[in-house]
Amino acid sequence: MAIELTRNFSIIAHIDHGKTTLSDRLLERTGTIHERDKQDQLLDSMDLERERGITIKAHPVTMHYSSESGETYRLNLLDTPGHVDFAYEVSRSLAACEGALLVVDAAQGVEAQTVANVHLAHKQGLAIVPIINKIDLPNADVPAVRRQLEEILAIPSEEAIDASAKMGIGIEEILEAIVKRVPPPQKPADKTLRALVFDSVFDVYRGVVGYVRVVSGTMEANHAVTLMSNNARYEIKEVGVFTPKMLVQPQLNPGDVGYFIANIKTTADIKIGDTITDQRHPAGEPLPGFQEIHPMVFSGIYPINTGDFEHLKAAIAKLRLNDAAFIYTPESSVALGFGFRCGFLGLLHMEIIQERLRREYNMDIIATSPSVVYEVLTTRGERLLIDNPAHLPNPSVISEIREPIVKAYILCPNENIGDILQLILEKRGQMDHTESLDTRRVMLHCELPLNEILVDFNDKIKSISRGYGSMDYEHAGYRPSKLVKLDLLVNGEPVDAFSTIVHKDRAEARGRQLAAKLKEVIPRQLYQVAIQAAIGGKIIARESVSALRKNVTAKCYGGDITRKRKLLEKQKEGKKRMKSIGKINIPQEAFIEVLKAQ
Repeated sequence: MAIELTRNFSIIAHIDHGKTTLSDRLLERTGTIHERDKQDQLLDSMDLERERGITIKAHPVTMHYSSESGETYRLNLLDTPGHVDFAYEVSRSLAACEGALLVVDAAQGVEAQTVANVHLAHKQGLAIVPIINKIDLPNADVPAVRRQLEEILAIPSEEAIDASAKMGIGIEEILEAIVKRVPPPQKPADKTLRALVFDSVFDVYRGVVGYVRVVSGTMEANHAVTLMSNNARYEIKEVGVFTPKMLVQPQLNPGDVGYFIANIKTTADIKIGDTITDQRHPAGEPLPGFQEIHPMVFSGIYPINTGDFEHLKAAIAKLRLNDAAFIYTPESSVALGFGFRCGFLGLLHMEIIQERLRREYNMDIIATSPSVVYEVLTTRGERLLIDNPAHLPNPSVISEIREPIVKAYILCPNENIGDILQLILEKRGQMDHTESLDTRRVMLHCELPLNEILVDFNDKIKSISRGYGSMDYEHAGYRPSKLVKLDLLVNGEPVDAFSTIVHKDRAEARGRQLAAKLKEVIPRQLYQVAIQAAIGGKIIARESVSALRKNVTAKCYGGDITRKRKLLEKQKEGKKRMKSIGKINIPQEAFIEVLKAQ
């Protein structure tokens, strides 16, 4: 098909505004799927995607549409994830398109991630087709959403299409708008092969399936190609398109979106955003925009039953095959045994990996509290990246510790501004400026340390705003901060699983909280056990687990008091000796309880 009749577009929106439902309707209207294959969330293939109603992987699909003008167009749709953790996948998918459908909920209006995704689309220079979805809802306010499009996003309101993906309203108008408003791919200047890899999945029987957008040249079977990021050489075995199932094609031409299979063993060998070129006639330079993807959040994952370590190792290796952004290295802990230090893009990514381990591989796991990557400058001028508190060097050789900062956009109703500002200050954030969106809502622009928003920040925004608040963030580099390593000592011995890096001003409160929690779960011994929170050699909080007392004087009745004293002195000596040589065996349940509480 001619390049002029090809349209590449993606659907972008805030979570739950109806991207996947709209893609279902487009597939039905273009006859891409048969009646018998119909199901909701057709492009979401994972059970977890269906259950949570979110998209985790970007899914391409090719449709054919006969327009009013009588021409038949090939439409390549990329359904992108909406969650902030997968923003890199969104940006790569947008790089493979010329246009984007911007879906906005008619009842909820413009949300935080709508703004962030529009910025991404503008950066890539895409044509934006705004769609006001869910107009069938009783509380839909279409005029207000049209005003928000103009005031917040600077998109002319007359361009917006009213639709209801659920009811099938406005689907025809959307297809016509794609054909008329989204430009066709640019004609290539030469015939040198350049193709952008925007995703990849692992197939047990065929190895890695790479998703590509061909910019120039052609891709076909038995073609020798090179990946430009690492100069790896492969031979293509098969190329094709998605309808949504894989359909083999003789070749992929400029402007096409499809897949290729070569003898690539793992997704780690093929980088998202990489450029594929011909081995014999390679391109001079790669396509722009490639950047390495780095995990931002780290957590230790250990099997609850230590005998399951090999099972966990195999399960994590299988998940890694399909997810290049997930990394892991083996580590061991005195308390928890053997496990893995794992890196994730964000909290949702971490939650999904842990849930898949439990569900798909029947693993009982315990995860240590999440931490971020700190930049440590030593007195010798070295720059270290620390993702585990246990690896933090001695304070005497540290000249500065820097923590990752995020730029956050928080949308909330007017009446909740005070409480949200209070929350931002509690989390060591700095307000930049506020922006009124309409009569009911404001957008707060602020900077926050990433480690402060890891655990409960989003939940607190939702509870303060009764579910109406939303947040999106982007990384904004590193900033020096007064950070210290907080250790927990049980009977004078540090317990590595509970070590955390905290802000100096928060260390005492955090130490008290952890020590109090640990006091509840450590079983009593025959001698008093001290639980201490310490920064270096300085103790900042203490709790004591009182001793179990055996009544050694029970057999003494009446008579001389010195007999009782002698027995009590003997008991005291015994306890003193036990305390000096005794080791506290902290039960597994205690770790699980305390780590859950964090």
